[in-house]
Amino acid sequence: MRICAYLGPLILLSAAAFGQTADSGAKFEAADVHPSPHNIRAIVQGPFHSGDRYEIRYASMVDLVRIAYNIDPEKVYGGPSWLEMDRFDVVAKTPAGSTAASRALMLEALLAERFNLVVHKDTKPMEAWALTAKHFSLKPSDGGQTGCDFKVDNPNAGGPPKDGGPISLPVISYTCHNTTIQALADAMPSIPAGGQYLNNKPVVDQTELKGSYDFTIHFTPKIPAGIATTGENIPFPDAVEKQLGLNLEMSTIPMPGIVVDSVNEKPTPNPPETAKVFPPLPAEFEVAEIKPSPPDTSGGRGGPRPEVKNGRLYVPNITLKNLIQVAWDINSDDLLSGTQKWMDDDRFDLIAKAPAGVALGELTQTRTSIPVNLEALRPMIRALVIDRFKLKFHMEDRPISAYTLSAAKPKMKKAEPGSRTKWEEGAAPNSKNANSSLGRMVTCHNVTMTQFVEMLPGIAPGYIHTNVVDATGLEGGWDFTFSFSPVGVLQLAGRGGGDAGRGGEGGAPGSDASEPSNGLSLFEALNRQLGLKLEQQKRPTPVLVIDHCERKPVDN
Repeated sequence: MRICAYLGPLILLSAAAFGQTADSGAKFEAADVHPSPHNIRAIVQGPFHSGDRYEIRYASMVDLVRIAYNIDPEKVYGGPSWLEMDRFDVVAKTPAGSTAASRALMLEALLAERFNLVVHKDTKPMEAWALTAKHFSLKPSDGGQTGCDFKVDNPNAGGPPKDGGPISLPVISYTCHNTTIQALADAMPSIPAGGQYLNNKPVVDQTELKGSYDFTIHFTPKIPAGIATTGENIPFPDAVEKQLGLNLEMSTIPMPGIVVDSVNEKPTPNPPETAKVFPPLPAEFEVAEIKPSPPDTSGGRGGPRPEVKNGRLYVPNITLKNLIQVAWDINSDDLLSGTQKWMDDDRFDLIAKAPAGVALGELTQTRTSIPVNLEALRPMIRALVIDRFKLKFHMEDRPISAYTLSAAKPKMKKAEPGSRTKWEEGAAPNSKNANSSLGRMVTCHNVTMTQFVEMLPGIAPGYIHTNVVDATGLEGGWDFTFSFSPVGVLQLAGRGGGDAGRGGEGGAPGSDASEPSNGLSLFEALNRQLGLKLEQQKRPTPVLVIDHCERKPVDN
């Protein structure tokens, strides 16, 4: 999802006590619980809270349980096969004076009431990174404000160079003040560009170090092998070892978790008065300012970083094209027509205040969620763009490149019936610093082909921008693993952009492309490793067509 590139993760560095109980009596005053609308790249959003309104969007039951019990999603065990597949929206009214901890208790009670959720605590061995003190030499902090932040020291690095030569590695600086090593371990999977080295595994503090420290970690993003680079490559685990004197090693560690004993797939119906308690949200900002960004502002790599402060949304340095894509939830350039070059060049700063009662975002976000309430903001951003830029548009069905999945010679294993349906990232064994030329390894558990085509846009957003059709004819759930190169790797290897490895219309993917060093497109990987074919076709798809737009926004 394009918006994900704009969102800088906001790191939660304090851990609430584990083991809440629904017996506390904390309850929402009212709640609307319903299945989420269809979204080809559904990502949990929230929890958000403002005034008395509490929202979570596109949450799986695993997401809801980990929010209620304040644990990592990897520590939610058991449950039926749909636990990570079905998604729900929760909108609730909180009593006066609620806190983040009390709202988690309220969610726990709501899950028990509306889904008949029954869980118990247990300790199970799981793969995790053990953080140990190798030659720790940091000095204790002198005190002051606690927290961590990051910056990119050379933000224009990291993109394909204009001359086709090697890319310049960006350096990320992650700075913490008055922070414990336990808090650092908890935050590591969420550190921007650092967590990608950890393969979605938690970090356990085994240093036995007490006290708080001030420190900065300098490292570079994980770049797949075979890509020419300039500048020093500093893998995150190496940086932790050499700069902090700490060591990261993969281990199997007993860890406390939550076991789902039973849960209903459908929530009980909302009470009749729910619609009156939660009327439709406003479609316009209370006040908004949009103006050209300062001329010396650099676009950088990764786009603007929206922030929510004091009930106001601040989005710096964004192009109008990006703003339109966010406002209309457009994931691909193919789904937007009529743009002009200036819409991709001119940059603007947006600051806006939403009406009272709209939950914009919270600061307690993790690697598992989006920190800005996009569903509430999109109608307001749409209204603002239409008003200030005099935008006129229409929707039109146009033939767009889409894909159909078929079976050639399937090479997959039948899944154990009833096991948890999910997909997860992996990495080459014993490779905390490894830069595999393929870059992505995906493992699917008990996945039907109908579910797999729904997963593909989220698994490979660089390749897939629209719904995929299942024409495999394969029944039942399957277990399988495949590895492929991100689109960016193939671009740098000279294989084109979003069409990397597609091949001719309806033909064999990758048949007309030269092979980079050990690189493999998604299409080639599915064919060679799984015996599946992902073939390109044209299908009518709704496209937003811009009819008119002013370059200079109306004065604020």
